[in-house]
Amino acid sequence: MASDNPPRPTTRLRALLGTERLDFIMEAHDGLSARIAAEAGFPAIWASGLSIAAGLGVRDNNEASWTQVLELAEFMADAAPAPILLDGDTGHGNFNNFRRFVRKLESRGIAGVCIEDKIFPKTNSFLRGMAQPLAPVDEFCGKLKAGKDAQGDDDFVIVARTEALIAGWGLAEALRRAEAYHAAGADAIIVHSAKSRPDEVLAFLDAWANRHPVVLIPTKYYTTPVEIFEARKVAAVIWGNHLLRAALPAMQQAAVRIARERSVAGIEEKLAPLAEVFRLQGDDELHAAEARYLAAAPQRGAIILAATRGGGALHPLTAEVPKTLLRVDGVTLLDRLCDNLTALNVRQLSVVAGYRAAAITRAGLRRFDNADWAETGEIASLACAAEALQGACLIAYGDILCRRHILQVLLDDEADFVIAADRRIRGTAAGTAAPPRDLLRLTAPPAHDFLDAETSLAGAAYAADFADYDAEWIGLLQCSARGTQVVREWLAAARARPDFSRLAMVDLLADLVARGERVKAHLFSGDWTTIESVCDLADASNL
Repeated sequence: MASDNPPRPTTRLRALLGTERLDFIMEAHDGLSARIAAEAGFPAIWASGLSIAAGLGVRDNNEASWTQVLELAEFMADAAPAPILLDGDTGHGNFNNFRRFVRKLESRGIAGVCIEDKIFPKTNSFLRGMAQPLAPVDEFCGKLKAGKDAQGDDDFVIVARTEALIAGWGLAEALRRAEAYHAAGADAIIVHSAKSRPDEVLAFLDAWANRHPVVLIPTKYYTTPVEIFEARKVAAVIWGNHLLRAALPAMQQAAVRIARERSVAGIEEKLAPLAEVFRLQGDDELHAAEARYLAAAPQRGAIILAATRGGGALHPLTAEVPKTLLRVDGVTLLDRLCDNLTALNVRQLSVVAGYRAAAITRAGLRRFDNADWAETGEIASLACAAEALQGACLIAYGDILCRRHILQVLLDDEADFVIAADRRIRGTAAGTAAPPRDLLRLTAPPAHDFLDAETSLAGAAYAADFADYDAEWIGLLQCSARGTQVVREWLAAARARPDFSRLAMVDLLADLVARGERVKAHLFSGDWTTIESVCDLADASNL
């Protein structure tokens, strides 16, 4: 009867090196990069000594101690299901240090270790290669034997790496050393080269004639088609430092731009959302465990009101789709809002559709249809999704575009009712005319026009007499669990009103204030827009 237990990492690494198929092993240098490599599908991970040292801000000259390397390797093994082959440099000392190192690696779940035949402390192979002394063959073979004798798991892999070509000692010496290391018990051989062409490596492979598994690290001769390695039955290719090197330009560019602009606002939406960081950290597993072992955590949801087609100025663009599906820089308003909410850990997303409702098909988005969208207002649309008003919930217009930090501020506030407002009412410039807007009267208008602030709502109306009001509501209302209960009760009572079909969201805000509820207002200057015309749509790209 077959066992239900999956093969151990050591067994999987040994099997990978023993197949006739060419496999690829990706560099990683911490738990996060190890998980990324494993998710990409690599069957094994190379814990690179160069990358680990660089991540610690030190040189690849054994400046990081073997205990520091061991600690990092343990995090990598915990984070990634793929077996890990550790770059063990020269074994961190003589045979005695190496056999202790092997036992410690096994205890941390590392599948194998590679050691190179240089003198401790080593120098990176791509620095002054011909000036690097090599260890005596007999001494290095003794180290390999000690490691094999020390391992407790028969499948633990020890790879011997010869630097004879790097040091300029030639093909004959590389072959002599590889054969000696094979005889000493090495499970595979790495022959390393610093040349941009693979000629000396291919000469080694041809002379070696597949007598024992060979692994290559083509950092310098990276343009060589891998089919050439496959034809010579190379066991595996290691991409030795590429995740680290890919990350460096991105971090440098971000740091320079943030320092220059003295702000992260311009770069935030080009970065990985925090939700992706949390995912890679395994937050889903913790969330499931919390549901199992702790009281149920409160859920956060959002209802997006997107039933309208939009005004006549937009009709050439909305002949086939509702306004919420208009695109800014190739992304629909709805998708951008949903993506930002998801990045902020709002998981239960609902939309109220009306005009061209069937066009809204985003996966994971619960849709409620307002069949009477043309004759009813925002409150009637919200009432269609009343069952989604559960727990903490954000109510948002479907035609707004705003920077993520505005949503973050509202979601982080635990008050029962929280709105976002712009102290600069659109259309108030001299000589301009603007239609009525959702306007707010505040209990304490802020003294400054440029600093974000918070205050309370004293009144709200859909009006055009801008002078009587302090700010414009931008279409975002965050409710606590108690707040959503109040809104549900208000909706149930409002259905009996003769003006129910005409009620707008500002009517809800005004009634909440009239009932004595505190509606907290966070004030912003810009960083949002709503789409009412083709010009608005064009200008939205600047956001």
